[in-house]
Amino acid sequence: MAGGEGGRGDGLRERKKERTRQALSDAAVALFLERGFDAVSVAEVAAAAEVSKPTLFRYFPAKEDLALHRFADHEDEAARVVVAGRRTGTAPLDALYAHLRDGLARRDPVTGLCDHPAVLAYLRLLYGTPALVARMHAYQLRSEAALADALAGDPLGARLAAGQIVTVLRILAEENTARIAGGETVEAVEADAVAAAELAFHALREGLPY
Repeated sequence: MAGGEGGRGDGLRERKKERTRQALSDAAVALFLERGFDAVSVAEVAAAAEVSKPTLFRYFPAKEDLALHRFADHEDEAARVVVAGRRTGTAPLDALYAHLRDGLARRDPVTGLCDHPAVLAYLRLLYGTPALVARMHAYQLRSEAALADALAGDPLGARLAAGQIVTVLRILAEENTARIAGGETVEAVEADAVAAAELAFHALREGLPY
């Protein structure tokens, strides 16, 4: 009984921490969108969120992480899809392809096939800020590492496969994002996005033993 209560307490603390992280990130992104990433200091973010700088740094070790928090849940997404697919007997590439197609159908922002004004404004901030683009590279490396662990097998082979898969997903999303940012509608881009996903995963299946 005591253990169960402790577990509930731990879960409550984690949910509270996540709400704090989200509030800090939201306050930061609002300022970044208004004034630009480089023009906003960490002290200003802390003031807007009504916390101290030390408190802010306990949740986010770098200013860039405040802006990229919304990517945190996606960092190991590909790995989670592979693990879930393995439980149902689905091959890794098939599971990842089905997940991507579902994301495109849902207009998930991570696929780039989304024209919500808030999403487009955020993506302009992200891709228009060199420091954030550089920080995204670190997220991509962690995503590759998590996926390689999920793929298992030969370590080098899994790393090579993970690198190719993560890169394909990134390029597909960037292509969709660029076209919509250029003024095309989601409806105009969707068919090409689906075709590109099919072509890319066909190439992956031809070259990877997954």
